[in-house]
Amino acid sequence: MTMMSDTGRLRLGLPKGSLQETTGKLFSLAGFNLLMTARSYYPEIDDPEILCILIRPQEMARYVEQGVLDCAITGLDWLLETGANVAELADLKAPWPNYGIVRWVMASKENSSFHQVTDLQNKRIATEAVGLTQRFLAQHNVTAAVEFSWGATEVKPPLLADAIVDVTETGSSLRANQLKIMHTVLESTPRFIANHDSIKNAWKSSKINEILLLLKGAIAAASRVSLAMNVPKNHLSTIISLLPALSTPTIATLADENWVDVTTVVEERLVRSLIPRLYTAGARGIIEMPIHKLIE
Repeated sequence: MTMMSDTGRLRLGLPKGSLQETTGKLFSLAGFNLLMTARSYYPEIDDPEILCILIRPQEMARYVEQGVLDCAITGLDWLLETGANVAELADLKAPWPNYGIVRWVMASKENSSFHQVTDLQNKRIATEAVGLTQRFLAQHNVTAAVEFSWGATEVKPPLLADAIVDVTETGSSLRANQLKIMHTVLESTPRFIANHDSIKNAWKSSKINEILLLLKGAIAAASRVSLAMNVPKNHLSTIISLLPALSTPTIATLADENWVDVTTVVEERLVRSLIPRLYTAGARGIIEMPIHKLIE
């Protein structure tokens, strides 16, 4: 395939569809001004060294393998489905819609006689992930007809298919269509991938690493906050013992030699129970602050 003409920039594939909005949020938190419009497949970004291209996640790994793209974000599911030979550089799982864990599940009608994959011998299965499904069947020595589904897969049993393999986050659509989950075929999260030749190029590799550093820093900060407080010196050991084991607080002296300032980063989910205990232990002037990036 012919390489794109703009070779002076890093060609970055961004996923179109369900991952698109959250990807835009991720880049914004990482410090990029990324503008994605409905009519353009070339989002604008405030970095002249990056050329962004919107592509469906299903196709992304293939274009990276071919060198049309230097790097991209796509799901592990589509990386495995295509079998593309690319470098997988990072798991970008984050606590945001569509960036958490999604499951590909095998399901059939609630009242059907199909309860496990071995019940589907010589039956018909509808799915968008034909390769994943065929490999799963082979692992269980089951032969079945696997048909590509162009959409609305969950409505096909029992007339158009005996079972399906479909993607779900909550299972609500499956339940709404009276389907039961028989197996989890794959758990998938967004991945950052790159072309093998691109990461051998010194400039491209450096640029990719810079982008990844910022993206991963934004994800690490997404579920954490900064806590700052004034602590009497004679209560310091108690306060430190209350902080999560993995936190490494910064301790600074104050004008009043009997007090110190303690600053640390903690998981946001712990704050509600942690602050009352810190206050009871003697901490005062407790401040909770959001953080935008956490580079570890």
